Amino acid sequence: MAPRVVSAPLRDAMKQLRLGQILETLPGRITLAEKEALPIEDFLLSIFTDEIERRKGAAAARRADAAGLDPDMVFERWDKSAKVAFDRRVLQELSSLRFVEAHRNVVILGPVGVGKTFVASALGHVACHSGFNVRFHRADNLLRLLRQSRLDNSREALMIELSTTDLLIIDDFALEPMTRDESRDVYQLFVERTARAATIITSNRDTSDWLALFDDALLGQSAVDRFKNNAYDLVIDGESYRERLKPDISKDGPPPSAPVVKPQPLLRRKRRNRG
Repeated sequence: MAPRVVSAPLRDAMKQLRLGQILETLPGRITLAEKEALPIEDFLLSIFTDEIERRKGAAAARRADAAGLDPDMVFERWDKSAKVAFDRRVLQELSSLRFVEAHRNVVILGPVGVGKTFVASALGHVACHSGFNVRFHRADNLLRLLRQSRLDNSREALMIELSTTDLLIIDDFALEPMTRDESRDVYQLFVERTARAATIITSNRDTSDWLALFDDALLGQSAVDRFKNNAYDLVIDGESYRERLKPDISKDGPPPSAPVVKPQPLLRRKRRNRG
């Protein structure tokens, strides 16, 4: 049975109601509904449910893009054969996003390359799909943004944004010592977000080692104590996950063929006869 053709008046009416995206699948759905004698209520429910899910997905994609999340770092693309170990009960609890609703923190610890950034980003995507505002920052870039904001008088606006975001993800925290201003910025950020918003931090160092990287030991102790005592711990250990992200021509397929350019023969200059 050939798919039905949607009439021009119906197409115009749906576009005016901003339902134009449904038109792509509507002919096939009409044909299927007629074939299965689907009641009109069920037919309408099916197309409207599809449109609701499409809009949710589009909104989540926009939030993830605004958050700075890698679109490939989602749980659906996690390689389950990776030889890494972690407490799956903790990850399952984090995936429920109850920690976001309760304004709690998460510390994802482990050696280089085991997938800490991947898991943190994947949790960010889950939060985006649930309608939360998310921001992803690598720690050094975040400190650079805060440093620049002091110069252009935008620090207050930036700090408000960072303090009120539903879920802030800070990747690769505590890699190197912080200056006095950086220590103050991190302290203020931790204090402002404590019990008000959720934060995920990934780090190669245990939280007990973070103190030594603050310029001011008292600020560091206060900041770290507030953060870690309101945080879930997820420790990942094992082989490097990055090896599984390495490009592989056997998996990715050969690159598109490039045009063959034949080398041109060199033109020799004729020697002039002198004398």
